[in-house]
Amino acid sequence: MQPDNNTTRIRRELMVTLARQFFEGTLLQRIDRLPLEMRPRDYRGQRLRCCIHTERAILRYRLMALMGFNVGDETDELKPLSEYAREALARQKRDPRVLTVIDDACSACVKSRYFVTNACQGCMARSCVLNCPKKAITFEGGQSRIDPETCVNCGRCVDMCPFHAIVRVPVPCEEACPVGAITRGDSGKQALEHEACVHCGKCMQACPFGAIAEQSEFLEILRVLGTPIPTVALFAPALLGQFEASPEQLVGALKALGFTHAVEVAAGADRTTEAEAEELIERLEEGDPFMTTSCCPAYTDLARKTLPGLAPRISHTPTPMHFTAEMAAERFPEALRIFISPCVAKRREALNDPLVDSVLTFEELGAAFVAKGIDVAQCEPAPPDMAATPDGRGFAMEGGVRDAVARRIRDRISLRPERLSGLGKDMLRQLKVLGAGKGTGNFVECMSCEGGCINGPCVVANPRISRRKLEAVLKEGVSVTSR
Repeated sequence: MQPDNNTTRIRRELMVTLARQFFEGTLLQRIDRLPLEMRPRDYRGQRLRCCIHTERAILRYRLMALMGFNVGDETDELKPLSEYAREALARQKRDPRVLTVIDDACSACVKSRYFVTNACQGCMARSCVLNCPKKAITFEGGQSRIDPETCVNCGRCVDMCPFHAIVRVPVPCEEACPVGAITRGDSGKQALEHEACVHCGKCMQACPFGAIAEQSEFLEILRVLGTPIPTVALFAPALLGQFEASPEQLVGALKALGFTHAVEVAAGADRTTEAEAEELIERLEEGDPFMTTSCCPAYTDLARKTLPGLAPRISHTPTPMHFTAEMAAERFPEALRIFISPCVAKRREALNDPLVDSVLTFEELGAAFVAKGIDVAQCEPAPPDMAATPDGRGFAMEGGVRDAVARRIRDRISLRPERLSGLGKDMLRQLKVLGAGKGTGNFVECMSCEGGCINGPCVVANPRISRRKLEAVLKEGVSVTSR
């Protein structure tokens, strides 16, 4: 989940403003002035950067990313935003890169290090000094001091200090990335290695300066919704917990926004459950020690790139997004298929899936609703175009895939299901143990976001509240009737 902070608020304000200008038909005439309007010369709001000109420049680059451009590709700083908007509205081919680094927004954080705070009491024990394996800590002026050149960042001093006076100062984006795909470049600013990236979105969430942004398809999707071209909204089940509305009202809101059809991806999740259950039985009967799920593209990408012992154990079953797109293509062959996603990784998955035309995130959808004045809770209810079951909807939460497959298998084999979520150090450690053949489960659900898709990097609702809403829907225990 994106935390409530200034970078999140500014990003969402830009989304709403961009969408509103598009709906009003004033985008090309007004977008060049948008950074100036948001930060006028007499701006009385909180200053977030060194000067108003830097803030305007960063707003410009955020708008470029929101229109689908990689900021690093800029060759002409005088090129107006209206030209970028024209190109975005005419664009036919998607950029294979998903994330971009806004250099001007990056603060070039100092190298991760340990630091003695003024909470140091200058105690007689000197445990930090005596236990440092590199003798990097000395006692000067009544306090301990760490020599950054000698320190090897082992953290021993933190464990030893009885006053918790020593802290680790990290580089947030590097700390969050599970694969080391973002590092300091020659300029001192952060650089993203696209080939190593698994698109989990954790760096985007972690950066306190908002220097990492998605390359969006927002404008292209808004453009299509305003034409007679038929469209299908393939919405992830986690969307049901984002708004104070029933699933049928949510479908009504999507239709009000301009979608021709709306299909819950939970419908495709049922196919994934069935196929994954049969594959698991077959693998275990053939002697495989275990199988992991394949629904989370950030996890599967990480396993294939960094854990060779684990990669062969990933299920070959397609994701619910793919199955749902396949079903929608059969039923609505002329329509564009737009996946509505809680995460960044699905944008990358869609680039490699010819059945999915584009991706709209929950944040972008919410911004479009606000810009068009659509109150989801007041929308006329409408049935989805394909039926969904509680099992399929449960895929949005940690344990949902595991439980659905277990119910499908029942007593056909001896099942030892497990679940792992949150691509942090603990999960990575468990994945390495699993890949080395030392795990205890024979069916493992793996999700990159802690708690599941309801806690994705592009959701708008608090995941705890979202979970309660979704659980309330699941308790109804009935399939949603389709048209």
